[in-house]
Amino acid sequence: MPVEPVDKVWMDGKLVDWDQARVHILTHSLHYGSGAFEGIRCYETKKGPAVFRGRDHVARLFRSAQILMIDVPFTPDEVWEGIREVIRANGLQSCYIRPLLYLGYGEMGLNPLPAPVNLAIAVWKWGAYLGEEALASGCRVKISSWKRHDPNVIPAAAKGIGQYINSSLAKVEAVKAGYDEAIMLNHHGYVAEGSGENVFIVRDGVILTPPLESGILEGFTRDSAIRIARDRGYQVVERDLLRSDLYACDEAFFTGTAAEITPIREVDDRPVGAAGRGPITKDIQETFFGAVRGEIPEYEGWLDPVG
Repeated sequence: MPVEPVDKVWMDGKLVDWDQARVHILTHSLHYGSGAFEGIRCYETKKGPAVFRGRDHVARLFRSAQILMIDVPFTPDEVWEGIREVIRANGLQSCYIRPLLYLGYGEMGLNPLPAPVNLAIAVWKWGAYLGEEALASGCRVKISSWKRHDPNVIPAAAKGIGQYINSSLAKVEAVKAGYDEAIMLNHHGYVAEGSGENVFIVRDGVILTPPLESGILEGFTRDSAIRIARDRGYQVVERDLLRSDLYACDEAFFTGTAAEITPIREVDDRPVGAAGRGPITKDIQETFFGAVRGEIPEYEGWLDPVG
């Protein structure tokens, strides 16, 4: 999806003009994919803009840095204040937020430890990642020929920059084949996740999703969907899934910061259930959107006001 420019980007503690948010060609991360990032959403609420699980995302950015052995030159509170500052500076009521921790100019070679560490935070207006129509009627998905990388090859628990080549390969393969999105299997042959989403299915009224041990990213929308589902009285089971479980389920849906809660209507040309948004998916989706817009008091703790 194209990015529409806004006024300011936060870079290493300062607001700079959008067109001046530049890095050197010898930026270490540009060559070696070293670094970490987050994808966060800010929603418009009656009390003003609020970031969905903003502090949780900041904490995960620091966990990714710890796993990748990157020393962040800011505290979590400073990063959170940077997020709020750049949203306010651009006058946005809702937006997508991209904190990017990268290794900058000054060191070249595979050893990243001597490279300077930089942090940028960009925000922009972004709609439904898989399309507004998909939120209502579902998306078409292909099981990718590309496997989800093994956690002992690249740590799946970290949201590292370079490891998303794996996701991009799966996404491109799916799009070129005429699908909206991909689902990757892990090296044991079980369902892992989409190119940028966690996966859920519904069978006989029970909600099933791959466990963290399957090599998936621990998503906050995933976690929120599980909480909502259980609060709504549904049974949620985390267990390994085969691709055939996707073919024979009653409903399926993606969760993710970008994808939010998006139904899956078809997998490998096989219709899922009634080939649309199933009733359980609809219930969870509508509750989720009510929560992120500040309309459900019991979930207000997920919203961090921009102020």
